[in-house]
Amino acid sequence: MVAVRVEQLCTDPELYIIRVDDDRIKYFEATWEIPEGITYNSYLMKLDGAVVLFDASKGEYTDIFLDALRKIVDPKEITHIIVHHTEPDHSGALPKLLEENGHRAQIIGTQFARNLLQGFYGDEVVKNFKVVKDGEELSIGGKTFRFITVPWLHWPDTMITYVVEDRLIFSCDAGGGYGIPEAIDDSDEKVVEEYLPHVTKYIVTVIGHYHKYIVQNIKKLKGLGIVEEAKMILPGHGLAWCKNPKRIFEFYEAVGAGVPEKDKVLVIYDSMYGFVEKRMEIVLDELKKLGKKPVVYRFTDKEAPAVSDILGEVPSAEALVIGASTYEAEIHPRVRYTLYEILDKANYEKPVLIVGAFGWGGVAGKKIETLISRSKFDLVDTVESRGRPTEEDERRLREAVRKLVAWAS
Repeated sequence: MVAVRVEQLCTDPELYIIRVDDDRIKYFEATWEIPEGITYNSYLMKLDGAVVLFDASKGEYTDIFLDALRKIVDPKEITHIIVHHTEPDHSGALPKLLEENGHRAQIIGTQFARNLLQGFYGDEVVKNFKVVKDGEELSIGGKTFRFITVPWLHWPDTMITYVVEDRLIFSCDAGGGYGIPEAIDDSDEKVVEEYLPHVTKYIVTVIGHYHKYIVQNIKKLKGLGIVEEAKMILPGHGLAWCKNPKRIFEFYEAVGAGVPEKDKVLVIYDSMYGFVEKRMEIVLDELKKLGKKPVVYRFTDKEAPAVSDILGEVPSAEALVIGASTYEAEIHPRVRYTLYEILDKANYEKPVLIVGAFGWGGVAGKKIETLISRSKFDLVDTVESRGRPTEEDERRLREAVRKLVAWAS
């Protein structure tokens, strides 16, 4: 059952979070499998002569969102609505909210945001829209609101709001993650440690195609001095960062840059009848002998892991091993799809070893080589042969693993 949590984050200024916990969703963006669910976070600030709402919620949950909002304020009292990102999981409730508000509130966002909202919901939603530019400041309720554009985190419309006097960053999708954490904020380290892998998975699946912009935009924010001095970082999904705010942007930066965990090697393969698996057993044995810690995802007749989970493992891997059968003169379809998504969403400068098996003709290895050659990944070796692995195949596989490990070092 979808739940809504309303909690006060601070008294000066009077600030609340309205968090819709969505445990019904199965596939984020109709693509990424997220059994962990997700939250949609909106924030409300009461000031002297102004009531400011930061983003709304998903259209599907408009009614429960508005019911929760009414516990804090009459919607007619809202004077400003800041739209950081127009994707409908944050803006879907906006049309009905504005109806209840009587369209009194001024909507604030980028020009791109205005255009998108108009396309999504019509002219009525943007008739009281104020376009702000990068670095522009507005005085609202005695506070200074600075608007900073962070395009491609993860749409071109995206901006953050920095409330200067209180050092608050409202960051929408930047800083967000999958999952429905027990806590509202980062005060419990156990909750944070359980949550961060969902953040990695979120970054790669949602923003991964633009991951270079994560590093660029966080560098921009650091250059402005606001990350180091921030009192809170308040994203549109997941935990609010109140105890150690800069931690979440540093985490985002590391994922965006693909900073590896020591000795982690990501191993992905299919095995229809065990021929690839026998090869991967040799690979895994050699990796462990060399002190590596393989993380394994396999597609077999008994299991098919979520591609979203695999993607979440790529940024922190030192190296990758891709094992594939030749299937109808192609790469096995499960591995092919996984590989396409890795190259689109998690394209990093990391070494890759290709391992293949075939019956009457080997094709998968060459096709994977072609894909890797067009990416940032570095191809170390390809070991592909017919049927069950021979002693010579084993020798070649162990040698290739040693080359991979040396390359990753």
